[in-house]
Amino acid sequence: MDILEIERKETMSREEAARRLREFADNLARNNDIEFERGGMHMKIHVPDEVHVKVELELETDERELEIELSW
Repeated sequence: MDILEIERKETMSREEAARRLREFADNLARNNDIEFERGGMHMKIHVPDEVHVKVELELETDERELEIELSW
């Protein structure tokens, strides 16, 4: 099976990041599908009723990282 990975990194305010996370969460709660649009590509991905959630926090000397991963 081929692997397709879409990654996008941006710098934004904390408030904008929170807004995007809320928008993503609202879409996930209301729909069975998640839609992505990147570089002219439009994808719709079905999300089942149950998903695995992984939350990871990395603390380094000069950097912090919080990852939230959903898989099914």
